[in-house]
Amino acid sequence: MIKVENIRKRFGEEEILKGITTVFEKGKTNLIIGQSGSGKTVLLKCLLGLFKPEEGRIYYEENAIQDMDEEQQRELREDIGMLFQGGALFDSMTIEENIMFPLRMFTKQRKSEMLSRVNEVLARVNLEGVNKKYPAEISGGMQKRVSIARAIVNNPKYLFCDEPNSGLDPKTATVIDNLIQEITHEYNITTVVVSHDMNSVMEIGENIVFLKHGKLVWQGSNHDIFKTDNEDVTDFVYSSDLFKKIREVQLKEE
Repeated sequence: MIKVENIRKRFGEEEILKGITTVFEKGKTNLIIGQSGSGKTVLLKCLLGLFKPEEGRIYYEENAIQDMDEEQQRELREDIGMLFQGGALFDSMTIEENIMFPLRMFTKQRKSEMLSRVNEVLARVNLEGVNKKYPAEISGGMQKRVSIARAIVNNPKYLFCDEPNSGLDPKTATVIDNLIQEITHEYNITTVVVSHDMNSVMEIGENIVFLKHGKLVWQGSNHDIFKTDNEDVTDFVYSSDLFKKIREVQLKEE
């Protein structure tokens, strides 16, 4: 669980986050959505400790980041898995070496132990046998699955995903969404996903935080989002042709 209390973040005179208070729940896929410029990425970077808010506090379980010393912050980083927007695989490393990288950084395991763990997570994302390939030799969807494998190789308590479906076709994006949700439930992780993809909202949005102009204006599940009368949310959601059709079907059924 990650708790955010009254977070405010400024850059110069511009206030980007304006007093956000929320909880990202353990064992659920928590989505942060909103239009460009709403503060999604800034909030994510505050959660990761990359940006320091001017006001407010961020708690991992009961421990505030602001109160942690360097050793505690290092221990927290070991508990965090990160899935970057572009995958961020090292082109010069094999798939095996890419996934092993966090193990080399944060553990003192023998190579045989690390290799065993690499094979475990590759099997979990259905990519057995690609160990010696390089990222350029596999598809974009496979690269994203490798990135997920790397993100979970250290058994993180917290998983952060920045636009995980960026650049993927709809079918592959659904595969990635489902994999993220399955892993979240299977390992009881607190997963936070920044997304603009309404398909992701519909598929895996168990706890959705909607931002507008740096404020949290709505929070609920993917079931609640179709029932809300919040105009900011409905304007955003139903701007998609797909969701207009879904809404038409729902209204007919009602």
